[in-house]
Amino acid sequence: METKNQQFFHEFNEALVRGESEKILASVTDDIVWRMVGNETIKGIDMLAQALEGMNNGNDFEQETEHMITHGKEAAVNGLIHSTDKNGDQRHYSFCDIYKLNKHKDGKIKEIISYVLEI
Repeated sequence: METKNQQFFHEFNEALVRGESEKILASVTDDIVWRMVGNETIKGIDMLAQALEGMNNGNDFEQETEHMITHGKEAAVNGLIHSTDKNGDQRHYSFCDIYKLNKHKDGKIKEIISYVLEI
C-alpha cells in the first residue's frame, strides 16, 4: 500500500508523462526550481508553465516506475520512459528524479533534480 507521499509522487510523475500542466503546476511551489542535469534550470512557476507548453510535441509517452523512496520532505523516483512519435518511431529513456517538498504534510514540490539518459 502506498503512503500519501508515494501516491502524490506517483500521480505527479503520471501527470508529467501525460502532459497534464494544470496538475503539475498545482503540485509545485511558486518558486519551484527544476534542475535538469545537462539542460537549463527552470526557476519559478511561470518559467515551468512555459517549459511545459514546449514539451507538448505530440508524442505518446509511457512510464515505468522501478523504485520510489520517500522520507520526510524528500523523495527519489527512478524508472523508464518510452516515447512514440507520430511516425511510430520509439525512443527509450532511463530517469531518476529527486524531489524536495516545502513541508512534510501536504507539501508541494519546491525542488526537482532530474537525470535522464537515452538508452
